[in-house]
Amino acid sequence: MAVLVTGGARSGKSSFAEQYAMRVAARGIYIATCQPYDQEMSERITIHQRDRTDTGYSWETLEVPYDAAEWLHQIDKELSQDAAVADGKKPAVVLLDCLTLWLTNWLMRIEHEALDASRLEIEISKLLDGIQSFTHPLLIVTNEVGDGIVPAYPLGRLFRDEAGRLNQRVAAICERVFLVTAGIPIELKAHAFRWEQL
Repeated sequence: MAVLVTGGARSGKSSFAEQYAMRVAARGIYIATCQPYDQEMSERITIHQRDRTDTGYSWETLEVPYDAAEWLHQIDKELSQDAAVADGKKPAVVLLDCLTLWLTNWLMRIEHEALDASRLEIEISKLLDGIQSFTHPLLIVTNEVGDGIVPAYPLGRLFRDEAGRLNQRVAAICERVFLVTAGIPIELKAHAFRWEQL
């Protein structure tokens, strides 16, 4: 069962996703997509890691800037073969944080390595397959980036558009979708308008 958690910057989405994880499994696997491009980002990563440790919850953190799909397939396979799970214990919950940083990593890599633009769609398709085929508890954090101003530069506009499309595609295959604003989560699919309601 995949759950998507979205919201703006500093909305409380990661905190909510971590608390959700702690309530569904005894341990977690944290797939961190952030790369320390500068000192500030390195400090943010350190703070996030410390905050997770301070909860006392058992997190295994994997630094995965690009290969999230491959890791999801591998982790799903390992959890399926876990003897404790076979004995009826709950499997670990996996938390992928976050999609927008994963997308940023790929857009930057495509630009810097002059990769074919079709590479992004290939990677997105692989990620969607990894999410959809995952058979254990999975939480995914992403950012809502389309509510602000239109970016002034082409790569920023491409990022905003691709992030919006990626969020829609992931939301469509997740069982639950939460929007977190000012630390308050709202479950969107439970309240979503359906065409048959017309």
